[in-house]
Amino acid sequence: MSQPRDIRCLHVDGSSGNRTPAVDTQEDMMTTTQTRIPPTELTGVFGAVVKVAAKRMIGRVPDSMGVLAHHPALMRASMGIGRKIEALDELDENLASYAVMATAAYIGCSWCLDFNYYKTHNEGLDEEKARQVPVWREASVFTPVERQVMEYAEAMSQTPPSVTDELSASLLDALGPAALIELTAKVAFMNMSSRMNVALGIHSEGYADACEMRPLATRADVAADVVGSAS
Repeated sequence: MSQPRDIRCLHVDGSSGNRTPAVDTQEDMMTTTQTRIPPTELTGVFGAVVKVAAKRMIGRVPDSMGVLAHHPALMRASMGIGRKIEALDELDENLASYAVMATAAYIGCSWCLDFNYYKTHNEGLDEEKARQVPVWREASVFTPVERQVMEYAEAMSQTPPSVTDELSASLLDALGPAALIELTAKVAFMNMSSRMNVALGIHSEGYADACEMRPLATRADVAADVVGSAS
């Protein structure tokens, strides 16, 4: 899990505020997501800082932080590298968002998918396109480069990775070497985060719902759109 930027749910008029989350909250440890390791209390100076930051950003302390709190040194390391990787800016922010969401969807990390969808809203990215990432192969809203970025993310996430010379060369031409390397690093870090969360039983905690965002698209939605446009 990476440490997000200082973000809050933004109302449509641009003002900041905390909507009521889709899950019940308590003072410190929040929600029950049936993690495989029960969350523990965040303690000490670092724990206090994390709790304050989490409540400022999303109005509550997610269970995922309580799980990682069993190993504070690993938690600090994960958050540290996550912040550094997210701060890189050679790759277009929307492309980066599609890449990490496609990675999370491919691996099956509902926490990562939900949280990164939520981030698109708060960071002013293309929220409607991001909504279509789970069904990007069927959706018609993406450009050829956006599709290649998500194809690259999925290919990297396979075991073993299946990135082809042709796909890499095409993205190198479209993005340039620095952005392609950054794309690769962001997908790699999302693989680490997603696989950790899935293995630990960390699930979505309703971040997008807290901002009243539309649910992520499904194949049924795409099929309905096709039927609607044909009628």
